[in-house]
Amino acid sequence: MTTAYDFSARTLEGDEQSLSAYKGKAMLIVNTASKCGFTPQYTGLEKLWEKYEQKGLVVLGCPCDQFGHQEPGGAEEIKNFCSLNYDVKFPLFEKIEVNGNGAHPLWKWLKSQKSGLLGIEAIKWNFSKFLVDKTGKVVKRYAPTDTPEKIDKDIAAVL
Repeated sequence: MTTAYDFSARTLEGDEQSLSAYKGKAMLIVNTASKCGFTPQYTGLEKLWEKYEQKGLVVLGCPCDQFGHQEPGGAEEIKNFCSLNYDVKFPLFEKIEVNGNGAHPLWKWLKSQKSGLLGIEAIKWNFSKFLVDKTGKVVKRYAPTDTPEKIDKDIAAVL
C-alpha cells in the first residue's frame, strides 16, 4: 500500500528529501504562493507548526505557480519572501505543479486519495491542504478557504 512516506520532493535548497524522514509524524501538505489572496495563511500555518511540532506535526509548503502566476519567483525569492514576511520556519520545497501532466507524483497521489468538492480531484487554487496521519494516510482535504485556525482541531485529533 502506498503512503505519503513513499514520495520525495526537492527542498528549496535543491536537495532531494524523502518524506520517509517524517515517518511517524502527521503532515499538513499545502500548495503555497507568494502573491495570492490566501498568502496571509502562512502566518496560521507557521503557528500550527510551532504549536504542534513537538507533538509530531510537520507542515510542508509546496510552492506552485499554476494559478494566476502567483508564485513567479525562484527558490531564493520564495525563501526570502516567506522568511522576511511571515517568518516561515516549516519545510518548503521547490516550486511544483499540482495539476496536469506535469503534476508532482506526491500531488497526483494526494488528489487520488481525497477528492475535492463534487468528487473532483483537480486542485482548484493555491493553499489547498491535505492532512496526513502518522501512518502516512490522507485523512482529510481542505479547500483554500479553510484557514489553518479552522483545521486546528482536526490536526489535534490525528496527533
